[in-house]
Amino acid sequence: MSLRRKLTLNFFKFFDIIILLASLLFAWFVTRSEQARDLETLLMLHVELLHVIFVLLIVFLWELIFHGLQLYESRRLESRIREWKDIVKATTFGTAAILLFSQVFNINIFTGCFLLIFWLSSTIWTIFLRSFLRFFLKKLRLHGRNLRFVLIVGTNKRAYDFARRMEKNQGLGYRIIGYLDDKIYFPSGKVKLLGKLSDFSSILNSQVIDEIIIALPIKSCYEKIQHIIEKAEEQGIIIRYLADIFNTKLTKLRSSTFADFILLTTVTGIDRYWQYFIKRTMDLVLGFILIILTCPFMLAAALALKITSKGPVFFVQNRVGYNKRIFHLYKFRTMRAGAESEQEKIQELNEMDGPVFKIRNDPRITKIGHWLRKTSIDELPQLFNVLKGDMSLVGPRPLPVRDYNGFNKNWQRRRFSVKPGITCIWQVSGRNGISFEDWMKLDMDYIDNWSLTGDLKILFKTIPVVISARGAS
Repeated sequence: MSLRRKLTLNFFKFFDIIILLASLLFAWFVTRSEQARDLETLLMLHVELLHVIFVLLIVFLWELIFHGLQLYESRRLESRIREWKDIVKATTFGTAAILLFSQVFNINIFTGCFLLIFWLSSTIWTIFLRSFLRFFLKKLRLHGRNLRFVLIVGTNKRAYDFARRMEKNQGLGYRIIGYLDDKIYFPSGKVKLLGKLSDFSSILNSQVIDEIIIALPIKSCYEKIQHIIEKAEEQGIIIRYLADIFNTKLTKLRSSTFADFILLTTVTGIDRYWQYFIKRTMDLVLGFILIILTCPFMLAAALALKITSKGPVFFVQNRVGYNKRIFHLYKFRTMRAGAESEQEKIQELNEMDGPVFKIRNDPRITKIGHWLRKTSIDELPQLFNVLKGDMSLVGPRPLPVRDYNGFNKNWQRRRFSVKPGITCIWQVSGRNGISFEDWMKLDMDYIDNWSLTGDLKILFKTIPVVISARGAS
C-alpha cells in the first residue's frame, strides 16, 4: 500500500470516528431536557469507567463494520449510489450494535429517539464526507493528479467497450497506456499495441503500470492468463479480469469467497442478502399486522363455513414453492367437501389455457365460497404461510403440483426461483382474464425487475383490485 493510500485510509478512519462521536453527542444534546443542555451541565457530566469502555467498544465495532462492508477499500470504479447504500447498511448495523450493547451494559440514555437521531446524523454526515472526497479527488484527477495507469491485455470487443467507458469517465483517474495481444483481433480506430503476450514481462519491467485489465478469452488462453497473473503478482500489481466469462442474458454477476476459493455467482431476482432481509422483515411485520386487522373477517368466514356446509374450514393443498419445494398452502374451503377429486370429471369446462385449471362459475363452489372468493377472504389464511416463510406477501402465485407437472417450457419454471406470494403483477393486471403465456411473462417481468419499492407498489395496487373484486372467481 502506497503512503498516499495509507494517509487517505487514516483520514477516512479519523473522520468516521469524529462523526461517530459527534453524532452520539448531538443525539444526547437533542434528547436531553432544556436544563441539561447548557455547557456547564455538559462539563460537569459524571462519566463512569463503564461509559468509557462502552464508547471505546462502539468505536472498535464501528470501524470493524465499515471494514467488513469494504468502505475503506478503493471505490473508484463503483457508483456513488452503491457507496451510499453500503454507508446506510454500515450505520444501520452500527446503530443496532449500540442498541444491543446498551442493553448489555444497562445504559439507559439510548432511547428510540436517541438512536434515530444518531442514525440520521451519522448517515448523513458520512455520506456528505464521502461525496465531498469523491468530488475533490475527481477535480484532482481531471488536473492530472492521483492517476492510475492501466495496461489492457486483449484486443477484443469487450476490451474496447471497457476502455471506451473508462476514457469517457476521466474523473476516475484511469489512463490506458496501451494494449497487449498477439495481434489486433477487433480493429477499432487507433489501437496502441505495445507488444505480444510473450512481451508481457519486459513491458511490465519498463512501463509505469498500476493495474492490469485482462480481457482474453479464458477457454483458449487459460495458460497465458495464468502466466500473466503470476508475473503481475510477483510485482504486486493489481489485476482485474473482465468477469463476463459466459454470455448470461438475465442473471447478475457477483463475487464471494469461501476458504481460499473465489466464487463467481450469477443470480436473478434478489441478489443481496440485505435486500432479502428487508423483504423478509416487511413480510413478517406487515403479515402480523394484517392477521390482526383481518382476524374478525377470518373468524366470521370460519363460522359461516361451519354453519352453511359440511367439511373442514380450511382447504390445505400441496403447492410448488421456492426452487420447487413442496409446502402446504392454507385457504378457506370454498367448494364442497371432496371437490378436488371431481376435477377430472369437469376438465372440459376449464376456461384457462395452459396447464392451470380455472372455471369462473365452478359448480363445486358453495354459496358462501362464492362470496369468499369474490372478496378474496379465502386467501387470508395464506398470511400464516407468509409468517412460516413458505410464501412472501408479493411474489408469483404458488401453483398446485398438478399444474406444475403440466409446464412444457423451461423458461416458465424460472418463476419458482423466488418465493411465491399472495399477490403479484398478475393479480393487479386482470387475474383470470389474462392468458397463461402472458401470466408467465408478467411473473418473469417481476423477477427480472424486482425491487422493494416495486413490492410496495404492488401491495398498494392490490387493495383497489380486491375491493372491486376485479378478475376474481
